[in-house]
Amino acid sequence: MRIHLVTMPWQPIELPSLQVGLLHALLDRTRPDDEVREFHGSLRWAEFLLERSKGALRPGDHVAVGSESIFDGLGDWVFSGVLYNDPEWGVAQLKEYAARRGTDISTATAMRVHAAEFIEESADAILDEAPDVVGFTTTFMQNVSSLALAAELKRRRPGLTVVFGGSNCDGPMGHALHRNHRFVDHVVRGEGEYALPALLTHIDAGTAPADVPGLCWWDGQESRANEESRRTVAPADIPSPDYDLWQQAVDASPVAEYVHPKLVVEGARGCWWGEKHHCTFCGLNGSAMTFRAKPGNRLWDEVDRLVRRHRILDIVTVDNIIDMAYFKDFLPLAAESRWDLRMHYEVKSNLTAEQLELLARAGSVHIQPGIESLSNRALDLMDKGVSGSRNIRTLRECENHSLTCSWNYLYGFPGETDQDYASVIDQMPALVHLQPPGGAHRIQLERFSPNFANPALGFPQRRPAEMYRHVYDLPEDQLADLVYLFDTPPAGIGGGTEARLKAAARDWYTGHPASTLVLEQPTGDETLLVHDRRHGWPRRTHRLTGWHAAALRHLEAGRTRSALHRLLTADGDPPTGAELDAWLRETVALGLLFDDGRSYVSLPTWHVPVRSVERAQAPDGTAGGASGTPDNGEKAAG
Repeated sequence: MRIHLVTMPWQPIELPSLQVGLLHALLDRTRPDDEVREFHGSLRWAEFLLERSKGALRPGDHVAVGSESIFDGLGDWVFSGVLYNDPEWGVAQLKEYAARRGTDISTATAMRVHAAEFIEESADAILDEAPDVVGFTTTFMQNVSSLALAAELKRRRPGLTVVFGGSNCDGPMGHALHRNHRFVDHVVRGEGEYALPALLTHIDAGTAPADVPGLCWWDGQESRANEESRRTVAPADIPSPDYDLWQQAVDASPVAEYVHPKLVVEGARGCWWGEKHHCTFCGLNGSAMTFRAKPGNRLWDEVDRLVRRHRILDIVTVDNIIDMAYFKDFLPLAAESRWDLRMHYEVKSNLTAEQLELLARAGSVHIQPGIESLSNRALDLMDKGVSGSRNIRTLRECENHSLTCSWNYLYGFPGETDQDYASVIDQMPALVHLQPPGGAHRIQLERFSPNFANPALGFPQRRPAEMYRHVYDLPEDQLADLVYLFDTPPAGIGGGTEARLKAAARDWYTGHPASTLVLEQPTGDETLLVHDRRHGWPRRTHRLTGWHAAALRHLEAGRTRSALHRLLTADGDPPTGAELDAWLRETVALGLLFDDGRSYVSLPTWHVPVRSVERAQAPDGTAGGASGTPDNGEKAAG
C-alpha cells in the first residue's frame, strides 16, 4: 500500500510535523511493506507565496496569518473560497467582521488569490505519487486547507481513500467534520497509534472498520462514529519521530534562508495537574487528560539521536506539562551532555529556584509556566493551585537564571470582582524589571474545558465563535459540534478595571527592556544594596542593614507576615510587630516587595540577563518599536 501523510497550512514552517513524524515511524514499524511518503504542504505554501508574489509575501507573513490570527480565523478563511468553489465566499463577512474589530486583513487577502492554484498544484504533486491512502493531520487552522485539498483529490480520483486525524478531530469535532464532508472517508478521533494500523488492515481486507475505537466511517450514506475507547496509548507504544523527509524538504527549500529550523519532541501526554485540578479555562488536552510520560533516559536518547541526525540544537517540547521525574533523569542527562541545546518547555509555575536552575543548565532557554494571573482570587477561580506571590517568585527566578518566560494575563472569570484586581494593578509598575505578559486578554470558552463542560461554572450561554461564520458554510448546530472556540457574554471585570489592567500590562511591556532592580551584597558585609534602575522609578540605590536586610532575604521565598516575624525572632533582636508592619508598608511602596494580600515576596534579582530589545509589535497590536510582540519566545531573558 502507498500511503501519503499530509500536513497543510498553517503548520509552522520552522518545525517538522510531530504527527507526520510519529505516524511515519509507526508505519515503518507496523507495516514495513508499505511505501510511506510525506507532503509538507505548509512549507510548500510558503514557497508558493514567495514565488507567486515575487517576494512580497514572505515567511514572516505566513506566521502573521497562520499563527498570530488564530482568534480571527484568517488562515482558514484564505482557503475557504477554494473549499466552497466560490472565490467570493466569506469575503463580505470577513470585511464586515474586520471593520468592526479593527482587524488587518490585507495580508490574508493578498494570499487568498493564490489559494486555488496552490491546491491544484498540491493535488498534482500528491497524485503523481499514485497513493492508495492520503492521511491528513489537522490542528488549529489546518482544517480548511486540508479539506480543500482532500476535496480536490477525491474529485480527481474518487477511489482514493482519505483519512483525517489530529486535535481538530477529537470527540464530537471529528464526527462533525466527517458527516459534513462526504469526501472524507475516515476520521480517527483521539490518538492514532492503535487506530491507524487497525484501519489500514480493514482497508487492505475491504472490510467495515466497525471495531476500530473512535473511528468515523461511511456505512452507505450514513456517517457512523464508533464508540471512543478510554484506553490511552502507553508511552512504550509512542514511537520516536522520523523527520528525514522533512529535513530533505527544508534543505531544498527556497525559504530555508528565512527560517531557523527546530526539532519537535514529545516526552509526555496529558496533564498530571489537570487529572487532579483541571484549570477551568483550559481545553488543550481534549479528551485525553490521563498523564503518561516516557522514561527520562529514553527521552534523552531520542533527543540525542535527533540532534546528531539533523544537526539542529533547538528543541521544542510539546508536552503540556513537564513530568516532574525529568528533574531526576532527563534534565540531568541533558545538563551533563555536551550539546549546546536551546529547549522550550511548558511547566507549572510553582517550580523551585533549584528546579529552574536545572532547567537552565539543561539548555531550557524558554519556558511557559502558566502564570496566567497575579491575583489570588482569580487564580483560585482558575483552580491553578498557586498564589500571586509564588508566580512573582517564578518571574524573578527566571531573570536570575536567564530563562525566557512567556505568559499572558488572563481575566474574565465568573465571580471575579474589581477589588480582586485593584491591588495587583497598583503594584504592576514595580514589576517592570520582570518579564511582562504578552498582554491582558479576556478568556474565550474552549471545548473540553471545565467551563465548557459545566455551564454552572458561569458560561451557560454559548455559541460558536463569530470568526467561524467567515470560515465555514455550515449551519450553527453543525458548527457547535465542529469548532473549538465559543463566544459567551463577558464575565468578570469590565469597564474601567479592564481598561486599567490592559494599560498596566502594556506599560509593563513597554518599560521592561531598560529596567533592572538588582541586589548586591558586598563581600564580607551583611549590608544589602538594591540598585533601582526601573522605568518610571527614581534612579537610586537602597541600603538595607540589620533585620531589614534579613527580612528582604527571607522574603525571597515568599512569606506571610507572621512567618516572617517568626524567622526574624529566631534570628535574634527582632522588630516589634508595629515596626515590621511599618517596614512592610514602606518597602511595598518603594516597589521592593509584592503583596498579594496573603504573603509578601521580594522583587530584586541577583542577575540581569541579556535582553533582546527588538520588538515589532506591542501587546495591543500596535507598532511598538522596542515594546512589541516577541517572535517565538526569543525576548527578554535568554
